[in-house]
Amino acid sequence: MKSTFLAATAALALSGCAATTLPPETAQTAPSAPVARVAQSWSDFEKTTIDKWLAIDPAFAVYQGDHAQDGKLPDWSAAGLEAKADFLRGTIARANSFEDLTREEAFERDYLVSVARGQLFFLTDADYPHTNPAWYVGGGLDPNVYVSRNYADKATRMKAMISFFNAIPQAAANIRANLKTPMPESFVKYGVAAFGGFADYYKGDARAAFADVQDPALQAQFKDASAKASAAMASLTEWMKGQQASATQDFALGPARFSKMLKDTELVDIPLDQLEKVARDDLARNQAALRDACKQYAPGQSIPDCIAKMAADKPADGPVAEARRQIPELTAFVKSHDLVTIPGTEKALVEESPPYNRQNSAYIDPPGPFEKGIPSIYYISPPDPSWSKAVQEAYIPGKDDLLFTSVHEVMPGHFVQFLHSNRAPSLVGRLFVGYGFAEGWAHYTEQMMWDAGLGNGAPEVHIGQLSNALLRDCRFISAIGLHARGMTQEQSKQLFMDQCYQDEGNATQQAARGTYDPEYLNYTLNKLLIMKLRADWTATRGGRKAWKAFHDQFLSFGGPPVPLVREMMMNEDTPRTVF
Repeated sequence: MKSTFLAATAALALSGCAATTLPPETAQTAPSAPVARVAQSWSDFEKTTIDKWLAIDPAFAVYQGDHAQDGKLPDWSAAGLEAKADFLRGTIARANSFEDLTREEAFERDYLVSVARGQLFFLTDADYPHTNPAWYVGGGLDPNVYVSRNYADKATRMKAMISFFNAIPQAAANIRANLKTPMPESFVKYGVAAFGGFADYYKGDARAAFADVQDPALQAQFKDASAKASAAMASLTEWMKGQQASATQDFALGPARFSKMLKDTELVDIPLDQLEKVARDDLARNQAALRDACKQYAPGQSIPDCIAKMAADKPADGPVAEARRQIPELTAFVKSHDLVTIPGTEKALVEESPPYNRQNSAYIDPPGPFEKGIPSIYYISPPDPSWSKAVQEAYIPGKDDLLFTSVHEVMPGHFVQFLHSNRAPSLVGRLFVGYGFAEGWAHYTEQMMWDAGLGNGAPEVHIGQLSNALLRDCRFISAIGLHARGMTQEQSKQLFMDQCYQDEGNATQQAARGTYDPEYLNYTLNKLLIMKLRADWTATRGGRKAWKAFHDQFLSFGGPPVPLVREMMMNEDTPRTVF
């Protein structure tokens, strides 16, 4: 998924600001003064709060399809960051002042508070506006909405991009003023790649996308604005390059802040030792399943050779063409096995990812809930042409590996999940789909589809599923290790290679990602929470026969922390972390 993310990665989670920085192991969100109960209904409060949220974070608003905010960027000045932090604190305090709510209203309150707490964690406790370039990359610098979403005619979208480009020089100046040095080496490399990619895209492919607009005056404005935006990003890139000599390895959040991140963002509140055991137990289960599958598929061969055999079966005409064939087949499977409702008539297109956003091998860009009739786009990144032929060939996934990427990103993963969240009865649910919910669901569907019979038991298909599961197991372990156990990037890289059978290039990339995206444990963490919830919920409803009903109800909530969904679906009194 586009990370926000989402990243989401974490673009889904990282949107906002910070005010002050506290010592790493003692950082806490500043308490708010008591707020008097106001004479306002919950629904009115919810609407006015979200209106303010969209106004204070216009990049988020535009991504959700609120085009009244087109062309605007968040205020990343010191005053703007302080205003966003105050807004989040005030939202939490005012929401918590509501009493005597219905069960549904109390759920929406807790959902909204969890979103605000999660954002506030990254803005104040982690202090990402001053420490992590990824916060900006996922926070508004990507103009893809204007390029790929046909929500208006090209001239209208081109005017929005002109406004966007005109805002970039000030945004770049704020980023440079905010980021503290020295920075971790992986953060510097990420910033160089991302900001440099934007510099190229703004004056290159972004211009080409609107080259057919027949308006010379508009084209002149567009060229001038894009050139200035590109220059601003290029200057920021050069400044980032200048930080390489002083770069550090000080990327860790530390155990206290890492635990607080999980509690504030995902309502997961268990000791890290217990959480790490959950991760290692899942790794062991998947390794055992892989050994069994390889005995069938490649008897007598090593595990790496077995995986290499699976990966060698590559699509003859490339992964984009193969994914386009896979999606209708997966759709037919979901329908014939009655696994989940596929609402609406929206489509998922498959395209090659733009050059500035190829850190992810694959991701989807779904339209927001305010958009109408806009397709999702499933992007697949080609290998870097500067790589050797052998490395380029290794980068292209095998058919069975790609199959589960298509499951994850499209059917019935992110694409189907966003079809549901865009129709959620709650406005909070439609707008705020969390990193953990989205990636947990998408990764869960990989396991679920295999369990439902995808591949008809073929061991090579199972190996494709397990190779993806193992990758996420090592993310789970690495996130804890890198941020709470003193693990180095090199040790993380070796973990990915030795325990999860990743090639060296991918292992290097995964280890680096873990330093600036500590939430990437969410794939397996939330997959396991969903699997346990399904087992408990369906136990009294017919087991396997109730999967579709479970999936539809689970997705109806939008995208809150999974423990909050568990509280509602199991009719419990409080959110619980249950594996």
